[in-house]
Amino acid sequence: MTRQPNQIPATITIGDDLTVGRIGYGAMQLTGPKVWGEYPDRVKATALLREVVASGVTFIDTADVYGPHSNEELIREALHPYPGNLVIATKGGFVRGGPEYSDMSAVGNKYYLRQAAYMSMRRLGLDHIDLYYLHTPTMSDVPFEQTIETLAGMRQDGLIRNIGLSNISAEQLRGALTITDIAAVTVHYNVAVRLGAAVRQVAEENGIVFSPWHPAAIPGGEKGEPLHAVIDPIAQHHHATPQQVALAWQLHRTAKALPIPGTTSVEHLNENLAAATLSLTQREVDAITALAAEES
Repeated sequence: MTRQPNQIPATITIGDDLTVGRIGYGAMQLTGPKVWGEYPDRVKATALLREVVASGVTFIDTADVYGPHSNEELIREALHPYPGNLVIATKGGFVRGGPEYSDMSAVGNKYYLRQAAYMSMRRLGLDHIDLYYLHTPTMSDVPFEQTIETLAGMRQDGLIRNIGLSNISAEQLRGALTITDIAAVTVHYNVAVRLGAAVRQVAEENGIVFSPWHPAAIPGGEKGEPLHAVIDPIAQHHHATPQQVALAWQLHRTAKALPIPGTTSVEHLNENLAAATLSLTQREVDAITALAAEES
């Protein structure tokens, strides 16, 4: 007997009442090389962001460290005043001392984090932030639990509406939940990389939005051959690209998935959004899931 396709809900709710489409847009690529400096073609970047919204995207993910700062400023320039249904998520607590990836650290003390949120609000032109992520807890200057308490205080004060956590472990997520509500998590998770699998499980158990970054990435070369051997025939069957199938798989893995693929191409943007219309069978979902080990 043929298994029926899984149907993907059209929307997802963050926290109590922020309803957005199932595929968001990750704005990180709209920066300079190594995510440092401004995107070299500001006219193109502005036009792309406007097309993102015109195409029906209602969730945009950014961070104060993208640029730094230039990504948030670009979003304001392109889209402010914002449509009433648009949710902009940003992140704080991660700093860079220069363009090299090695020159990074985390700052989680209450004075820095509150200032970071205020400055993101200023750059984005907002009076509060709908979803504010702690960007990373690693190498922080204060204990993780103390930073979570700071975020809870920021929400109580009205600076932020919902708390998110980025690049955390399942253990950290469980610990944070003993202190306050967490609305969303974002981690590296796709058909090849399952570092966030345990986080996904905890998020699903607690009704937390799971927002994978690099959600449609499929390795090339020899490393990607076993994945393409499974995914490509599925893509051909659905008249889709392998990347669209990889995105659709994310949506089928959990009802709380909110992938945030990024692109600088309108054509690629439209392909990403079309992935939400793909209905994979459970057999297809299981075959893709089996391609990599899920983190325990």
